[in-house]
Amino acid sequence: MENGSSTSYFILLGLFNHSTAHQVLFMMLLAIVLTSLFGNALMILLIHRDRRLHTPMYFLLSQLSLMDMMLVSTTVPKMAADYLTGNKAISRAGCGAQIFFLPTLGGGECFLLAAMAYDRCAAVCHPLRYPMLMSWQLCLRMTMSCWLLGAADGLLQAAASLSFPYCGAHEIDHFFCEAPVLVRLACADTSVFENAMYICCVLMLLVPLSLILSSYGLILAAVLHMRSPEARKKAFATCSSHVAVVGLFYGAAIFTYMRPKSHRSTNHDKVVSAFYTVFTPLLNPLIYSVRNSEVKGALTRCMGRCVALSHE
Repeated sequence: MENGSSTSYFILLGLFNHSTAHQVLFMMLLAIVLTSLFGNALMILLIHRDRRLHTPMYFLLSQLSLMDMMLVSTTVPKMAADYLTGNKAISRAGCGAQIFFLPTLGGGECFLLAAMAYDRCAAVCHPLRYPMLMSWQLCLRMTMSCWLLGAADGLLQAAASLSFPYCGAHEIDHFFCEAPVLVRLACADTSVFENAMYICCVLMLLVPLSLILSSYGLILAAVLHMRSPEARKKAFATCSSHVAVVGLFYGAAIFTYMRPKSHRSTNHDKVVSAFYTVFTPLLNPLIYSVRNSEVKGALTRCMGRCVALSHE
């Protein structure tokens, strides 16, 4: 092994060993990943092809699906290749790329969920003013801001993490490179960076979450004042999917990044990381397809067109 800052690679210890039980779990994980990629790709296709879904709400949903596909693709292919080949080495550049993309996509998703909450708040609380409050120009600006804020966080984390010297064993007890795990191996004082990273993670989680909670507080107040049971039911239906996605994403993220060091466990970190990088991207399209009549209608129309074409 090379030492000091000249380290050219790290070793990812991975998520599974080669026992029979872990081999079954690995195959199940691959099936989940393929289903997740298919579900999110299908969601993007439906939103792109169906004119009835050409609204700011569904455009934001397509961005969520895109982020989820990229999040899965950032971690799982390398983990699967390591497990199948036995070569667990990852270069500094590859490690830096994973550290960049994970906060970019995770942080971007935090802000995107806040933008989606604002969209639902404008639609439910001010339906007549909705085209003005959520114009396409504003929607595109919000989307670009989500990507840029996430990318800024990812760039800072990657640059800072790789600037430290790494000595001795370079084994990362994880299945992907993540800044909090990597800096534990540094042979330098990383306390300032770790504290700054903790504060940054808290802000990137709590600021969007406070906006989401405020938006849904206003939505709940507006729904309770609706006289029509049908309007109330429709409002709850359009918002419940988003609430479920927010709960899954923020629950895993808060558990991962806001726990004190004394409560951290490597095995727990691996399981929770697998949840928000693999399982949450699978659940998002399932939640929106099962609970959203417009998405189900678009899927039915798409399947109808495919059947019609096959009979021509």
